[in-house]
Amino acid sequence: MKMYQVDAFTNVLFKGNPAAVIVTEQWLDEALMQNLALENNLSETAFVKVIDAENYEIRWFTPTTEVDFCGHATLASSFVLFKDFTSAKVIQFHVKNLGIFVVSQEADGKIKMNFPIRRAEKITDYPEILNQALSKPFKNVYLNSQAYIVEYENPQHVIDETPNLELLKQLGKIRTAITAQGTLVDLALTAQAEQYDCISRYFAPANGINEDPVTGSIHTAIAPLWAEKLAKKEILAYQASQRGGELYCVVLENERIEISGYAKLYMQAELYL
Repeated sequence: MKMYQVDAFTNVLFKGNPAAVIVTEQWLDEALMQNLALENNLSETAFVKVIDAENYEIRWFTPTTEVDFCGHATLASSFVLFKDFTSAKVIQFHVKNLGIFVVSQEADGKIKMNFPIRRAEKITDYPEILNQALSKPFKNVYLNSQAYIVEYENPQHVIDETPNLELLKQLGKIRTAITAQGTLVDLALTAQAEQYDCISRYFAPANGINEDPVTGSIHTAIAPLWAEKLAKKEILAYQASQRGGELYCVVLENERIEISGYAKLYMQAELYL
């Protein structure tokens, strides 16, 4: 059985977020899928089941659990399908509880993914753990079904933050994202730093991921948040992990968002199962 490893939300090896992708005709045993994800020890391993040349089902596993949505592994899976499994330029993922994701690939390789927006609402009653775990001052806290999204005044504070991961782990399955407007970012971060509308980082220690390098799913909340604040529909986002990655986001009608990015193949491997 073949497995791919792809760096997502980058066109440069060793940047972006690596994901493993396995394409099958039938679902593997669930315990086996979890063991493969644990063995890979990546943020996510994606399993794709073929329906036909334009339609697929997809599931995502961290090293410790199955998750309901993963953007970067969807990008990696799309890259693999366009490369080796279909001549179509538009495909559909049929996703449990989230409906259909329409994905297309442009001539330059950029992959566009149409996702449901998962809006975050501003809250004032948030866990004291956030105050204890985050070392930098913050101004607002938002919450959606996935994470607390903590807004910082200073983007440099997002880059410099060193959270207490053991405390964040106590929040359970609700993860923590930190974000700020992308102006005045240290130019050492990236040559394009001043062009970004927002930057973020993302922590999910209870899911076996201390810091996720680039997180497509949380930008279904972060990008609409900044789109509203900045009064614009197109948001260029940067996730300021050690690896870093770029997300091109467009807020659409009907509570949908297009999140796009590039991907780079790192490895193809043969599994002996």
